[in-house]
Amino acid sequence: MHAAPPAGWQRSASSYRQSYAAIDLGTNNCRLLIARPSGEHFVVIDAFSRVVRLGEGLAQTGRLSDAAMDRALAALHVCAEKLRKRNVHLARSVATEACRRAENGQAFIDRVLAETGIHLNIITAQEEARLAVLGCHILLEQGTGPAMIFDIGGGSTEMVLVETGETVPRILDWQSVPWGVVSLTESIGAIADDPQARAAAYAEMRRRVDEGFADFCERVSPMRSAARGEGRIRLLGTSGTVTTLASVHLELPQYDRRAVDGLVVPAASMRDISQRLAVMTPAERVALPCIGRERSDLVVAGCAILESILDIWPADRLGIADRGIREGILRSLMAISPDSRGTPPGTPRGPKRTEAA
Repeated sequence: MHAAPPAGWQRSASSYRQSYAAIDLGTNNCRLLIARPSGEHFVVIDAFSRVVRLGEGLAQTGRLSDAAMDRALAALHVCAEKLRKRNVHLARSVATEACRRAENGQAFIDRVLAETGIHLNIITAQEEARLAVLGCHILLEQGTGPAMIFDIGGGSTEMVLVETGETVPRILDWQSVPWGVVSLTESIGAIADDPQARAAAYAEMRRRVDEGFADFCERVSPMRSAARGEGRIRLLGTSGTVTTLASVHLELPQYDRRAVDGLVVPAASMRDISQRLAVMTPAERVALPCIGRERSDLVVAGCAILESILDIWPADRLGIADRGIREGILRSLMAISPDSRGTPPGTPRGPKRTEAA
């Protein structure tokens, strides 16, 4: 007899041509991935992503707004329809920081189940960090010694110190802070449209993130020294921030996951891009390919968080992952399913490298 799956896992009655699904409802985005096992890997057969800004206004009110919940529900209805059409055998659906923090988060979860049939599980920050590592660790550069993986979300940021060498890295230490691109942007509020105000706001963002990670920075200091002693400090990031900045680094006319996922870029280039974006006018950011209106008001907070991470773990190069929690869920799901064929899925390719811009 197999143990019952944890909350948020759903199994269909049919197992013909089994497919597996992961839904990640974050503070800013709702994302779905549906895949089938293929040997040691999996093949994605459907995907969906929509900006829903579920955490909009949460910092001020402590609650999910009616408008934000309606946007998220509309996206989840799309997900529910895809689950039905794709004959999904087993699914896990998770909600993260916005639902963790909101006083009406559980009420919203109950409403989602009633209206869409999707059972969302509000996961802890620790589980969020674990799934992110599981989903993207394969893209870490080869090497020995400790390495850092981070995930800049909408409502929180996780940094995870790992020891590589095994199939899945061992987590040595981790920290989550309640600063993501949405929560940090909203905490600063409206910024006057002049260079001094933009610089001051960016400095305050940096200060808040540095303060949040201060204890973690002190804890990992010996490991940072050990990583230097091994000859390379390895760093891998997964988030819309790092994929967006990598696109700017490559000067892509539009976002291309194939060009970005697995890329390795000079950290100095990412710092330079971050500092340039921080002082641009909103109109200048909107005009940049791969940023546009959808990301223009949030990318600056992401840049501030990234620069703080680069101070804590000063790598020369930064690995970029356009994968994370959803892929981590799928790997976990296929590994525990008694109906899944083959070993837990990995990835068909490793990191790419690019030199200075």
